[in-house]
Amino acid sequence: MATEQPGEIRARMPQSPVNEYAARAWSGWLGLAVGLALVGGGAVLASTSTADAGKIAAGLIVVGALVLAGLTAVSPGQARVVSLFGRYCGTVRDTGLRWVNPFTKRRQVSTRVRNLETAVLKVNDADGNPIEMAAVVVWQVDDTAKAVYAVDDFVQFVAIQTETAVRHIAGSYPYDARHEEQLALRQNAEEITSRLSTEITARVATAGVQVIESRITRLSYAAEIAQAMLRRQQADAVVAARTRLVEGAVSMVRMALDDLAEQGIVDLDEERKAAMVSNLLVVLCSDHATQPVVNTGTLYQ
Repeated sequence: MATEQPGEIRARMPQSPVNEYAARAWSGWLGLAVGLALVGGGAVLASTSTADAGKIAAGLIVVGALVLAGLTAVSPGQARVVSLFGRYCGTVRDTGLRWVNPFTKRRQVSTRVRNLETAVLKVNDADGNPIEMAAVVVWQVDDTAKAVYAVDDFVQFVAIQTETAVRHIAGSYPYDARHEEQLALRQNAEEITSRLSTEITARVATAGVQVIESRITRLSYAAEIAQAMLRRQQADAVVAARTRLVEGAVSMVRMALDDLAEQGIVDLDEERKAAMVSNLLVVLCSDHATQPVVNTGTLYQ
């Protein structure tokens, strides 16, 4: 049985009941001309005194008003979701003046790119340490039908699902890695950000939203443990530096002993080698400058 990886989405979002398709729409300028002509003709006929002309004029004005009611202006970065008596009839994305069935309801939906910055969230990482994390998401509506009919408020839906994804990702990984193979929030920011984008994308797909980019804008320990964790990081840095220093010192001592033996400069027994190694390690690993002691006697005194 497949096991769930850290950061993998546990929730499975339902499928949207509808998908976007283009609505039937015609040039609005023709509809504007026809509507004005009908209203104007009706007004002219209404000025006559005959009863039949008055009825025709009223009919022309009503028809002209209906034609004009079908006019819809679509701005760049906007779309109109068209529905007739509760049934989805398509989406108008072509900009300019368009004409649709005057009895339809046309809801305006912005398709512009938007930014969403989450609040600073206080959560526990995988090790149980309280951390503070925030992210910014760049998104836009890709499917207007899903945005309108799949959720109540797609803007609020994106905000809540983004916060949920940030909390899930923060709780799935430790702040600092304990070993090299482990993913951590601080050391593997790029990979964690990629997984965050993937999770947000999956969560908001039901609402017809496309995630363009997401970034972690804040990542730190909570204030109550920040000082303790800072001291631990400093201690880890000191240990790492000491380890590197000792490795270099041992390598230099080995090289010195090998060169002395190879060139036959001096023949040292095991006791003198141990003393030389001790002195060299003290000199190379000391935090402070060492004071040399000049031996004026023999090698063994």
